[in-house]
Amino acid sequence: MYLTKEVKEGLFEKHGKGKTDTGTSEGQIALFTFRINHLTEHLKQNRKDYNTERSLVRLVGKRRSLLDYLKKTEINRYRAIIKELGIRK
Repeated sequence: MYLTKEVKEGLFEKHGKGKTDTGTSEGQIALFTFRINHLTEHLKQNRKDYNTERSLVRLVGKRRSLLDYLKKTEINRYRAIIKELGIRK
């Protein structure tokens, strides 16, 4: 599944405050998680695509930064988004 406008709006509506509110940490984390999963599937089939690998590492770092921020400021929102997206086991 590709990241279309409808998919992006659905992610922000489900995890953010609304489909046009793209600034919430939860919405951005959900978007990064979708993209990370997509790039991971791509790399399973294209092992030597080093540019995609670099992009994946950057996205994981961005998501990690947002999760650290959320954990530091509001632990309940952090726990909720982790549980919703199934990031931690």
